[in-house]
Amino acid sequence: MAKESMKAREVKRAKTVAKYAEKRKALKEAGDYEALQKLPKNASPIRMHNRCKLTGRPKGYMRQFGLSRVTFREMANKGLIPGVTKASW
Repeated sequence: MAKESMKAREVKRAKTVAKYAEKRKALKEAGDYEALQKLPKNASPIRMHNRCKLTGRPKGYMRQFGLSRVTFREMANKGLIPGVTKASW
């Protein structure tokens, strides 16, 4: 389980990215890189990091489900993820 402060930091970054998205796009199209530099660092979408929706784990993230591999496996074994079955051959 990730620290609550780390999860909150990612949420705050996501809000900042959304807030400045239009402004960043306009500045990039205009080629005004000096004004782009003056925006907050966290306004850049590259600074966001994918985290598990349930635990906040940053590594082993599966984009298709929005979960870490550990959480995904637990939920799949319990049958909580529709359409996912354990392979056997």
